Amino acid sequence: MSADGSHRTWTVAEAKAKLSEVLRLAEEEGPQRIGLRRPFVVVPESLWREKSPPEKHLGQWLVENMPRGANLEIPDRHEESHREIPFADWDDADWGDD
Repeated sequence: MSADGSHRTWTVAEAKAKLSEVLRLAEEEGPQRIGLRRPFVVVPESLWREKSPPEKHLGQWLVENMPRGANLEIPDRHEESHREIPFADWDDADWGDD
């Protein structure tokens, strides 16, 4: 920490040379800033997990974000359909074995 109480910003070269110190200070004093033009912040994983939303699996996200209230017309599968089904008349030779 600098004399004015703010956290210092490490240069990339300093952070490379003193990685262990950067990690120790992140644990003891809080986030460590690295770089000026393209800044990054190093924080302990426990702090990152505490501040980040929990990860969701794709299936859970899909269920939670499924469209609601949409009036979708679902065709009756038991009625005779008159729509053309592409490739329905192809056999194994048409698909190839490449």
